[in-house]
Amino acid sequence: MNSMTYRGYTARIDFDERDDLFVGRLLGVRDIISFQGESVAELRTQFHLAVDDYLEDCAERGVSPDKPASGKVMLRIRPEVHAAATIAAQAAGKSLNQWADEVFEQAASPRISETSAVRN
Repeated sequence: MNSMTYRGYTARIDFDERDDLFVGRLLGVRDIISFQGESVAELRTQFHLAVDDYLEDCAERGVSPDKPASGKVMLRIRPEVHAAATIAAQAAGKSLNQWADEVFEQAASPRISETSAVRN
């Protein structure tokens, strides 16, 4: 997936061959926020404007903007997976939360590396 990150928000980027445009959509928020550009530079500018406009609109309406992630995850998994994960965590000498955090980080490591590189 091609993406861009700004102010903690990530957008998925696609190319529309029919219209010869880059098209982006903000991920991790309930509202549908999209933007487009004919060049990468224009796309990046439009992405920044879209995020800024979203945050300004939320402030004007007095509502909290959706955050890309709170750090809290609620999962519903099969009991046998839960049991196996608990055993794996205990075997590693960790809590289930610590163990799951590491597993999630490993699974998302390419995405975390991209986000960290963009912020630096």
